[in-house]
Amino acid sequence: MNRRYFLHSSALTLGALTIAQQKIFGAMFDDPWKIQMLRGDIGVFTERGGTIAFYLSKKGIVVVDSEFPDQSKHLIDELKKRSDKPFKLLINTHHHQDHTAGNISFKGIVENVLAHENSLKNQKNVAVQQKIEDKQLYPDRTFTESWCEKIGKEKICLHYHGTGHTDGDAIIHFEHANIVHMGDLMFNRRHPFVDRSAGASMKNWITVLDQATGHFGNDTIFIYGHAADGYEVTGTKDDLKAFGEYLGKVLNFVDGEIKAGKTKDEVLKTTAFPFDTEWKGDGIQRPLTAAYEELTGK
Repeated sequence: MNRRYFLHSSALTLGALTIAQQKIFGAMFDDPWKIQMLRGDIGVFTERGGTIAFYLSKKGIVVVDSEFPDQSKHLIDELKKRSDKPFKLLINTHHHQDHTAGNISFKGIVENVLAHENSLKNQKNVAVQQKIEDKQLYPDRTFTESWCEKIGKEKICLHYHGTGHTDGDAIIHFEHANIVHMGDLMFNRRHPFVDRSAGASMKNWITVLDQATGHFGNDTIFIYGHAADGYEVTGTKDDLKAFGEYLGKVLNFVDGEIKAGKTKDEVLKTTAFPFDTEWKGDGIQRPLTAAYEELTGK
């Protein structure tokens, strides 16, 4: 059943029930989040915001990204039910608030917070601009090109291949399980946000995806920052290849429009790409805007 139709129908049904019946029906939706184990002690948590990964090590719990405060509290409560170990490490794939605003819930309970040095810089800049510095838990550890550490049976490695979605995107590899968290370097069949204010580059983003697909094997499970309705937040390197091809086609399309004399406003009137793609629906103006600005330097 279509999710939007189901929720709409459920709301109408709820309005027709008695208060007692509403409480019973509402209990079905007490846990809006979803936890899925992938391999071994590694799983994903989804609710609202960027996909969270977690590792339940005998040496401590490792978490990748934190969504928003309410969601991170849900995550923490659920993981405490599954493990009596302390929270050892929180990793941020990048600085956006749907991946880091929940960091604050880990204050005082996690040993370290880790991110790329540019992610820390960007998080601080946004916090100052929005006057939300008191709501931050910043990384206390950073890296530049790579970082690795053995935690329990896992060797966890972070890699940075340059600008992409931002200028501070980390790729996190759980080597033993062969699971890779791509953060927002991967939008599965959903038009991406390209944060040019944080140094994003669609051209280099393609290069980063190419490097990832070349480095990791066919049996690697990839975790994605976001996915369109009806698509999964995990998949294979084929998804990365398809997304890289999509980004290239967007750049080629916008380049052609610019050479044809189209203004930015005219380009942004595009409601669907003329090329065959699975990336459809709302949000097309995001990559169109980014591609126009990147190609024109405006």
